[in-house]
Amino acid sequence: MDSSAPDPRVLLLTRAGCHLCAAARETVAAVAGRLGVAWAERRIDGDPELLARHAEEVPVLLVDGTVRDFWVIDARRLEGLLTAPQG
Repeated sequence: MDSSAPDPRVLLLTRAGCHLCAAARETVAAVAGRLGVAWAERRIDGDPELLARHAEEVPVLLVDGTVRDFWVIDARRLEGLLTAPQG
């Protein structure tokens, strides 16, 4: 990973074998792709801190570093978050 690259605007925290994570991945990919917004997925299974914090909530959606949703990611809500004025 290029450490000089900016963090993605949207980060999806997931776990292996999580069926809700698969659905969330599709939603985030569709919305972020349509809007041209950078996003990334991070598996928390190997990160003890994230696993302790979010194990019961995955998938977890962060936008601009803030947790915005978990379990079921709503496409309309995500689009609203990504198109709202920043600042």
